[in-house]
Amino acid sequence: MSRITRRFAKLKADKRAGLVIYVTAGDPDRDTSFEILKGLPAAGADLIELGMPFTDPMADGPAIQAGGQRALKAGMTVDATFDMVRRFRKDDSDTPILLMGYYNLVYQRGAEKFCREAAEAGVDGFILVDLPPEEADELKPHAVKHGIDTVLLTAPTTDDKRLPAVLKYSAGFVYFVSVLGITGTTSASEDAVREHVARLKRHTDLPVGVGFGIRTPEQAAAVARHADAAVVGSAIVDRVKSGLDANGKATPGLVAGVLADVKALAGGVRSVRKG
Repeated sequence: MSRITRRFAKLKADKRAGLVIYVTAGDPDRDTSFEILKGLPAAGADLIELGMPFTDPMADGPAIQAGGQRALKAGMTVDATFDMVRRFRKDDSDTPILLMGYYNLVYQRGAEKFCREAAEAGVDGFILVDLPPEEADELKPHAVKHGIDTVLLTAPTTDDKRLPAVLKYSAGFVYFVSVLGITGTTSASEDAVREHVARLKRHTDLPVGVGFGIRTPEQAAAVARHADAAVVGSAIVDRVKSGLDANGKATPGLVAGVLADVKALAGGVRSVRKG
């Protein structure tokens, strides 16, 4: 049983939804980014998505694009991202970490090598937003061999005919992209989230996480009433940006400010009791 599966089992036993927090590896610099990563579990993050900076993040909105550019400027690489996870695992062997990004980074290294090195570092899952199920056979066998879950994305436009193809390759949980378009721009209504989550659950026993557009504790609570996890990314990356000085350097209160926002989001999610 993977860390991801164990975490969702615990959340179910605790009768609540989880909070998944996205941060960009290396944003705004390696040391500050690691301090944020290290502090996320205590602040209330149940699972962590660690974004791999990439030069052409086509699914990401302005906030995450800017975070990726800051990280790349700071010299962040795939190897440095693996190293962040390795350092995190020295003190935390329980919190699931998923790498989120684009398949180009996997392809360049080779799927088998990428999966092996990710697993050795302590990675639990992949969310590769541009890897369709038709191409997943290139990655999935290596991910399975190394105990890594592949989380595939569904959207409002993923109809009942398309869903089985996506779910065939999904493991850990299913990520529902609640709005059409890029990250961090608009938010779905609670009614829409309820309807789409119910439809997904008719097709799969996997937990369902809902992301894109969640920015406030109230929105996180609304998602938690229906889904198994609320995923927050752009709001946290924006909070990193707000903690930079005029030269783009981290101010002394940046880490604490980010973690305070995560704590507030966690409070929203945990205010909802399930079952």
